[in-house]
Amino acid sequence: MTLIDNIPIWGDPIDEGALAQIRNCAKTAAHVAMMADHHKGYAVPIGGVVAYEDAISPSGVGYDIACGNKAVLTDANAAEIKANISRIMDDVFQTISFGVGRKNDDERVDHDLFDDPAWKIDACAPLKEMARQQLGTVGSGNHYVDIFEDELGRIWIGVHFGSRGFGHKTATWFLRAAGASDGMDVDPCVLPVNSDLGAEYLEGMRLAGLYAYAGRDWVCARVTRILGARVLEEVHNHHNFAWQEFHGDRVLWVVRKGATPCFPGQRGFVGGSMGDISVILEGVENQDSNYSLYSTVHGAGRVMGRMEAKGKIDRRTGEVKRAGKVSHEMMREWVEREHVELRGAGVDESPHCYKRLPEVLKEHSDSIRVLHTLKPLGVAMAGANEFDPYKD
Repeated sequence: MTLIDNIPIWGDPIDEGALAQIRNCAKTAAHVAMMADHHKGYAVPIGGVVAYEDAISPSGVGYDIACGNKAVLTDANAAEIKANISRIMDDVFQTISFGVGRKNDDERVDHDLFDDPAWKIDACAPLKEMARQQLGTVGSGNHYVDIFEDELGRIWIGVHFGSRGFGHKTATWFLRAAGASDGMDVDPCVLPVNSDLGAEYLEGMRLAGLYAYAGRDWVCARVTRILGARVLEEVHNHHNFAWQEFHGDRVLWVVRKGATPCFPGQRGFVGGSMGDISVILEGVENQDSNYSLYSTVHGAGRVMGRMEAKGKIDRRTGEVKRAGKVSHEMMREWVEREHVELRGAGVDESPHCYKRLPEVLKEHSDSIRVLHTLKPLGVAMAGANEFDPYKD
């Protein structure tokens, strides 16, 4: 850990753009920190932990409210899964809906969350039917469904996605209602929790959290059925959310944007890139906990922006405006070397665009314990031509 202007920061090298953002956040926050997978985000850096005493930040939670990870351990036979992984990934890719604005094509998912009174608030009421239709869809960008084998030869399913169009539109509504500026290098939107708008935002955020959990639950259960297996245990956590927590003698609203809660004994699922390991970890007590507010990484962290990776092409003419740094051949060579069965994905999600997860985890080694190391056997993501308007 490094202290810069009294801001605790993990990771080397430090992203200068993210550093400028967290410095700006510190002006209105009670405490800030950056995890080792940090990089620049919208107003608040991804990998940022920003805490307030009596306020909440829709910018800090981000557009993909309650984005998170879920992993389930199954009783599937590893030898059978590996022998049939190509067919299995075909089934996953055809059954689960990947992409922006997609409806759940497999089956309509009903859930008790649609009876929640929070659907009556102005931001959420018009979105209820869209949310029903999208529940159980994964989206695009860096969202995925993976099948893993752990160090004991057991099969896990892992997913990463959030509250889909419902969360994005809810976040947009509150940011506009608060008069917030849209962009990367802008002041974060901060709302008093005892204001009408702040209280409504907390309700909308809570509802988006229930929605994201329900979606990840459904996808994991559906993929478990594809494997013909049963779930033995599960690990589930948000990383774009805010929690009211006690830290010392203070009660804080802790906003974690691309950061995972990691209290002593609390387990988390942290994913790497498509050609890297993922892990099940748990928090351990340590002297840095007061600096991180018991937080850790949510993934490996990007080292290359999307446009930098794939280049820029005029959609109308097809003209290459700027060549990308990563080719499909490079991505395919990496995943084939790691024996990963890949479905979908563009070069902007290639392993070349990410840090190596073991190196990132090493930065937090005093505060976490790796329980299981998961090697990817199959990865499914939205196709390369999906445009993703859902920021963060």
